[in-house]
Amino acid sequence: MKVAIVTGASSGIGQSAAIEIARRGVGVILTYGNNPQGGKDTVAVIEKEGGTAVALPLDVGETGTFEGFRDTVAGVLRDTWQRDSFDYLVNNAGFAQTSLIEDTTEEMFDRLMRVLLKGPYFLTQKLLPLITDGGAIVNTSSNSASTATGLEPGYSVYAGMKGGLDVLTRYMAKEFSGRGIRVNAVSPGATRTRLGDDAFTRFPEVVPALAAKTAFGRVGEPDDIGKMIATLVSDESRWVTAQNIEVSGGYNL
Repeated sequence: MKVAIVTGASSGIGQSAAIEIARRGVGVILTYGNNPQGGKDTVAVIEKEGGTAVALPLDVGETGTFEGFRDTVAGVLRDTWQRDSFDYLVNNAGFAQTSLIEDTTEEMFDRLMRVLLKGPYFLTQKLLPLITDGGAIVNTSSNSASTATGLEPGYSVYAGMKGGLDVLTRYMAKEFSGRGIRVNAVSPGATRTRLGDDAFTRFPEVVPALAAKTAFGRVGEPDDIGKMIATLVSDESRWVTAQNIEVSGGYNL
């Protein structure tokens, strides 16, 4: 059985990606941050559908914990799947915080940088020896980093870090190609997740305006993105690498 690691899978896009990947017959190691119950819920859904999953705690903003996490992963692989490697890595964990440039603090900037860019960089570095040749990596980016029109004030740091992740995706694809490891990114548009302190629930009035900017007339749902991630790590996408695929339903089209 092939095995995937999906970070930030206690809710939203990561949860959907973990479930969709498991539905394709892949074992899943999923991580959670401050929502352990969400991690358990994701495992429960996967197991109910006949899959195998293990939930582990991980703060992607704390690089000092990555070596210990790698050792834990190695133990889980051995005990659960009798393997010493895994096949797919989905760097999804993250959070959103907005602030106008004139109001942004260094603390906020550094926190977003640690989670959205530094974390995926060094987590991938630590886990790379465990990834099988011919495996796949998907990084969750954002269309806020690539859109040329309709920029929303307040996203300079968040989008800036996601833009860095887009560049990192291409360099990973180049450097890992010798081992046949494919690396791609997905860039969701407005998606109904818990990002921004569950902003969609707290501010439901923003949904109609976002839907009006989208060609298909609605905001995205986690499953819209999760299915694309599952497709990108699968063999169906074996000839796709170094790509950033916007999954936004035609936002600003």
